[in-house]
Amino acid sequence: MTNLGDLEIFSRVIAMGSMSAAGRALGLSPAVVSKRVKRLEERLGTRLFQRTTRQISLTEAGQGFYERIVGILSGIEEAEAFVSGRSGAVRGSLRISAPTSFGRMHIAPHLKGFMDSYPELVVNLVLTDDFSDIVGGGFDLAIRIGELSDSSLVARRLAPVRRVLCASPDYLARHGTPASIEDLAHHVCLPPHTQDAWRLEGPEGSITYRPHGPLYTNSSEVVTEAVLSGLGIALRSTWDVGPALRSGGLQQVLPGYEGSRNVVLSAVYPSRQFLPVKVRLFIDYLAELYGHQPYWEH
Repeated sequence: MTNLGDLEIFSRVIAMGSMSAAGRALGLSPAVVSKRVKRLEERLGTRLFQRTTRQISLTEAGQGFYERIVGILSGIEEAEAFVSGRSGAVRGSLRISAPTSFGRMHIAPHLKGFMDSYPELVVNLVLTDDFSDIVGGGFDLAIRIGELSDSSLVARRLAPVRRVLCASPDYLARHGTPASIEDLAHHVCLPPHTQDAWRLEGPEGSITYRPHGPLYTNSSEVVTEAVLSGLGIALRSTWDVGPALRSGGLQQVLPGYEGSRNVVLSAVYPSRQFLPVKVRLFIDYLAELYGHQPYWEH
């Protein structure tokens, strides 16, 4: 039977992205980590990693193997936590995927408070604007902003997301302020590449507006910088542009219309019988931090 310690090392290499980083987290030398991974590969009779001088990546066999053992390792961790009865004994690694801007603005500044409470836990935060494959990417959970869809994943709502139409005072001084949705046809609009239509809630209920503009980008941060610079009108989340709205750097336009209320901030994780303690603790931490009325709305 395969040594469980070898499985933990294998899992930690995936979570940390390298054998040397995994070794530091486990208190082992890179040579020992490499030897244990090689022993596991010999035991299984297949190569789990593709190795180059710069990086390592999972083989197809390694990917399939990881997907089948990650739940086992989480179950063992959950069982140990249940027996010990001490949430403070949380250890191991926590691999999280989150949107780039939101993660930088509203997760990174609060990591210290969480990590100070659980000093034996290693956090690996991956920021990306793509929807990560949670299981395939080896993530314990993902923070997502959007409408929740039916899937094999479990989601917990963390906070509402309010999105408003806004523009800079300079842009409005040059082009005028739209008085109706129809007026947007005469303005420069800044739609993100991932959403070719704005779904809005207004006095007449839900409507869909298809904005047109000269800029298309795969970066939400570029859209924010563009609207701040006076390029046009954008639909932005208050967690993103709240400070600019408060300072006057941006002004809300068509205040009777806001983004769809079905868009929420959620923590998404694989559907498992037992939720690992480290995942539950982090989700609880964020839920308490943001709450029903997030601090960025104050």
